Amino acid sequence: MTKFREEKDSMGVVRVPAQAHYGAQTQRAVENFSIGDLKMPLEIIHALALIKAGAAEVNRRLGRLDPKLAGAVAAAAQEVRQGRWDDQFVVGVFQTGSGTSSNMNVNEVIASRANEMLTGQKGGKSPVHPNDHANLGQSSNDAIPSAIHIAALAAIREKLLPALRRLQLALAAKADEFADVRKIGRTHLQDAVPMTLGQEFSGYARQVELGVERLAAVEPRLAELALGGTAVGTGVNAHPDFAAATIAWVARETGIDFREARNHFEAQAARDSAVEASGALKTVAVSLAKIANDVRWLGSGPRCGIGEINLPSLQPGSSIMPGKVNPVIPEAVLQVTAQVIGNDATITACGQSGNFELNVMLPVLAYNLLQSIELLAAAAAVFAEKCVQGLSANREACTAFIERSLALATGLVPRIGYDRAAAVAQKAYDSGRTIREVLTAEAILSKEEIDQLLDI
Repeated sequence: MTKFREEKDSMGVVRVPAQAHYGAQTQRAVENFSIGDLKMPLEIIHALALIKAGAAEVNRRLGRLDPKLAGAVAAAAQEVRQGRWDDQFVVGVFQTGSGTSSNMNVNEVIASRANEMLTGQKGGKSPVHPNDHANLGQSSNDAIPSAIHIAALAAIREKLLPALRRLQLALAAKADEFADVRKIGRTHLQDAVPMTLGQEFSGYARQVELGVERLAAVEPRLAELALGGTAVGTGVNAHPDFAAATIAWVARETGIDFREARNHFEAQAARDSAVEASGALKTVAVSLAKIANDVRWLGSGPRCGIGEINLPSLQPGSSIMPGKVNPVIPEAVLQVTAQVIGNDATITACGQSGNFELNVMLPVLAYNLLQSIELLAAAAAVFAEKCVQGLSANREACTAFIERSLALATGLVPRIGYDRAAAVAQKAYDSGRTIREVLTAEAILSKEEIDQLLDI
């Protein structure tokens, strides 16, 4: 039972809990100084390990690190990079804003493993020290921003761009397949003039293609690394040649043209490149949302909706209605896009928190940026392979909608004028007839003229 004590305030005597009582999870957070279950992305950990491996090799060449120690640090760092010690990285996302806790987590694991390689004993600070050797020439303030850029650009190149290109090709293939399928266009959710289903899908393919171009456009900024700035951008305690040489080593290892930041003060105080990248990711998400929404509307029905395309049947879509198949994949894609748009808002807020010489929301920025890349890559791949590839055209529905559309009156304007064409459309609407039927019944035009003008 909760115990209370009495306190006086301006309203009189009140009873308050004698001590705080939390749920078990909150209590653990207080005791362990950890908030939530989100962990720093392993891609960041692996990128940090890559930096440490390169730094050890460069510091050895520069005469700043004993070759024996450098070899052990580099070997241990490569093991971390390869994922061998992933279970050792338990620091949560919501930590110090510079990411120092995660940087030191990496330094300590590398030093512990290096000491085991050299002495047979894990842990300790001798002969390899986590700060003096694993972190030599670095600060969390330049290493974490560099790791964010390395991890994000690698994930965009290796995961997201291939998935988007796959989706673009799938949509382009459908544009070709549907090139001869005439259907009604729609604007303002109202019938418009005819077009082809292929033309509609060509627009989707181009949206994705432009998304690829937008992401490629941010690469030069993400390729700039803050490494070498150390604490505030001045490079204190780092060899003058350290940054350029280490970044060149990272570039060779990854096959990505990373380079030293043109201005280290910008590179550590601001996260504009990450915000820009997130903006491009958000734009891709908006594109996918438009496409996914159109696909599910075009496939709505199957008998009481638009039904111009047939969606592949993947699973029973209803727990109560037999035979109902829902647009599972488009709806999954829409949920991903909502998450990415939300992530962008978080990243934008993080980007605003560059106070003086350091941004202090690096971990949560890293988490959201990498999650957006991962989610979009998975969504694009699943959308292409489990939905777009299996789409087929309902030619009968497409043709029927064209014939019933009042917007066919648009094709009459050059021949009979706007007002008279509008009157024909109104008669068709009022009588429930088609434009063709009104024109024929009232002998406004010959059959040949009707066929020619309505074939728009």
